[in-house]
Amino acid sequence: MSRVLVTFGSKHGATAEIAEMVAETLRARGLDVDCVDAGDVERIDGYDAVILGSAVYMRRWRREARQFIHHFSAELEQRPFWVFSSGPVGDPKKDNPAWLEPGRTIRELERLGVREHVVFGGRSTSSGIPAQFRDRRDWEEIRSWARKIAASMPVTA
Repeated sequence: MSRVLVTFGSKHGATAEIAEMVAETLRARGLDVDCVDAGDVERIDGYDAVILGSAVYMRRWRREARQFIHHFSAELEQRPFWVFSSGPVGDPKKDNPAWLEPGRTIRELERLGVREHVVFGGRSTSSGIPAQFRDRRDWEEIRSWARKIAASMPVTA
């Protein structure tokens, strides 16, 4: 069975919840998945693939996600990996992409051979944002992305 690490950098828990949904979807497709905070990952050599997600604040990924990339860059080059960003409470399909992507981090991930980077809407706990706009995560979009990844992974007994 293919082993997948889903890891994340999250400040208020919204990105962690996205990572858990990705992990749950992959497990439902027969993959062996661990979902771990990026700051707690000590090794990735036992995984066939990696999915890394981070909340984005001021066009920057969370420190623990950036440190994960730096620490495991050589190993990431040796296996398929995907990344997602979350955090904007607008509509990621309509907003200016320059606001949503942590440019330097994404360039580094591209250099390492990332399969895909997607941006998911985020969640805000700010009372200054109307309630209907506080949670912009599209759970079906997240599950669909995870199913696409699962379809590309071999499932063995």
